[in-house]
Amino acid sequence: MANVVLVIDMVKGFLQPGNALYCGDEARGIIPNVQRLIEGEQAADGTVLFLCDTHDPDDLEFEMFPVHCVRGTHEPELIPELAGYEGRIIPKRRYSAFFETDLEATLESLQPDKIIICGVCTDICVMHTAADARNRDYKVEVPVDCVASLDDDAHRAALQHMVKILGVALKDPV
Repeated sequence: MANVVLVIDMVKGFLQPGNALYCGDEARGIIPNVQRLIEGEQAADGTVLFLCDTHDPDDLEFEMFPVHCVRGTHEPELIPELAGYEGRIIPKRRYSAFFETDLEATLESLQPDKIIICGVCTDICVMHTAADARNRDYKVEVPVDCVASLDDDAHRAALQHMVKILGVALKDPV
C-alpha cells in the first residue's frame, strides 16, 4: 500500500492570527511545504488524513492551555489553504491522534508502507502521534520543513527525541 500522510492540527485555531494558540507567522511558513507534500503523496496514490484538534467547552486541557479549538467554533476547521485537498477529517481531543479516535482502525485497513506526519505543534501533537505510531510498529517519517511549534527550542528538542528515542526518520527539505 502507499503512504499515509497525517496532517496534524493545521486548523484555524493554531494558524490564523487572533486565536488564543496562534503558532505565529513562522509556523504559517510551513503551509506551502505541506501543500507540496500532500500533492506529491496523493499523486503517488497516498492517503491524507487531517487530524483536527476539537474540544468540548469544558475540556480539562483548558487547565493547562487557553481555551482553543472548541467544537462548533471556526477554530477546529482546516485552514483555507488546505481545505480544498481530498482527505478525511478526523477530530481529536488529545495530543495523540490515536487517543479515542478511529485512526488505529483506519491505518489497519490501509496498511501503509509508511506514515508521514506533518503539522503543528512539533513538541506536542506531532511528537505524541509519532510516538503512538512507532509503538504500533509503523515506519514514521517527519519532513522537517513541514512541522513547526510555538517554541523553537522545544521544536528542535522534539525532533531530536523523535529520532533518538522513537526511531522516526527525519526528511530534510529537497
